[in-house]
Amino acid sequence: MGGGVIQGSGGGSRRRRRGGGGSAPMSEINVTPFVDVMLVLLIIFMVAAPLLTAGVPIELPETAATALPQEQEEPLAVTVSADGRVLLGSTEVPREELLTRLRAIAGERESDRVFLRADGAVPYSDVMVVMGALNAGGFRNIGLVTDGGGPTLDGSDEAGQ
Repeated sequence: MGGGVIQGSGGGSRRRRRGGGGSAPMSEINVTPFVDVMLVLLIIFMVAAPLLTAGVPIELPETAATALPQEQEEPLAVTVSADGRVLLGSTEVPREELLTRLRAIAGERESDRVFLRADGAVPYSDVMVVMGALNAGGFRNIGLVTDGGGPTLDGSDEAGQ
């Protein structure tokens, strides 16, 4: 009994090559680099997402008003902080540039709705100056943002006191 191997031209382990010596193109897609890149992007976004939600700390006055209905386009948010700074979204804007920027933004937007957030310590006259700039900039639909659960005019508290 022989344990020898017979070698022939039709060996089952050999691949036939096309074109007389050229190598055949690989038909599989290597997804390892794609998965590596996606995992790196996932980690980057997981780390960066909490940093994007940082805002300006202000204390909104409390009222008994109800929330406004949601719209298709995200309304512009203008904030007046306790120290008098004015912010469009999260970007601080000098007061002398506010009207120019508001007009530019109003030209790009479909909606004229804007939310005005002002710290409770800001004087009424400062809030009215910013509201006047919003009106002159093309925003006629101004919503004043407050915290809910505040006192009502009938002397009762909405918090149940």
